Amino acid sequence: MPRPRLTIEQMFDRRVQVEPNSACWLWTGAHLPNGYGGIEKKVYGQRLAHRYFYVARRGPVPEGAQLDHLCRVRSCVNPDHLQPVTARENQMRSEFTIAYMNAAKTHCPSGHLYDRHYPRYRECGVCRNDRKRAVRAMRRA
Repeated sequence: MPRPRLTIEQMFDRRVQVEPNSACWLWTGAHLPNGYGGIEKKVYGQRLAHRYFYVARRGPVPEGAQLDHLCRVRSCVNPDHLQPVTARENQMRSEFTIAYMNAAKTHCPSGHLYDRHYPRYRECGVCRNDRKRAVRAMRRA
């Protein structure tokens, strides 16, 4: 007598191990090099395990949004630990991204406070004035 065929949900539920301390659902299946759980075939348009679980239990991810792991565990597929956010917000929440590290800086390399903010950069007025003085001196010479 043939074994009953498992549904996709049953197959994926077999690859999840619940971590009792954090309530993370850890993906025990294949992992991508970046640490996220991977699905071999596209299932419901997804190749990432955490996205599959989110879509299956919560519905589609909003257009242009990324899923942020609130627990900071990349192999976690618990939909309660995932939140749709913009790419910028996702970067700023992780303390290991360049965007976060640069935003956390409050002083220039010379130790002056960043007091001038522009759309793409910021600078301190002391260094800016020193730079302009040096350019004017070179032009005079």
